[in-house]
Amino acid sequence: MGMVHIAGNAALDFVGTLSERGTADEEGLVDRAALAAWYVDAGLVDRPPVVSGSDLAAAQRLREHLYLLVRALVEGSPLPERSRSALNRVASRPGPAQTLGPDGRRVRRGDADACLAAVAQAGVELFDRTDGAEVRFCADDRCTHPFLDRSRSKLRRWCDMATCGDRAKVRRYRGTHAPDRP
Repeated sequence: MGMVHIAGNAALDFVGTLSERGTADEEGLVDRAALAAWYVDAGLVDRPPVVSGSDLAAAQRLREHLYLLVRALVEGSPLPERSRSALNRVASRPGPAQTLGPDGRRVRRGDADACLAAVAQAGVELFDRTDGAEVRFCADDRCTHPFLDRSRSKLRRWCDMATCGDRAKVRRYRGTHAPDRP
């Protein structure tokens, strides 16, 4: 899936930067520029921050801690202490600064460390939800993107109907309309 922002939470989208976990393991944060671009695409900052190799490594480590925490949240299992501590350590740092520009528009600025702190803070928010949304993983076997299910019935299955949902519909259609073969 690459760089998509469909989950309803920056931390969940960040977890989704490694897609098809356990099969293809498609890395979305392939280099420092990709991470800087992700921060802008996620709306954390207006301009790409300078990202070092250690910033990229720290981001990938946090992503894996977030994945383990989200997995535990979805499964209702105990939170991995090491991952919880790592998340709290990063979340305690200051995030990007927001100011009002002369044109009356919001300006978001921050370095790579501030952006990662914002992702971690979004991760913390997942564990104290008051809006009724539920955290889920996409039901597509090839997709491992988590998302917030805000549907009234809480029965949403796909992270995105335009990709994973459509693939599932096509597979189901082909399965029921396949020509009989001798």
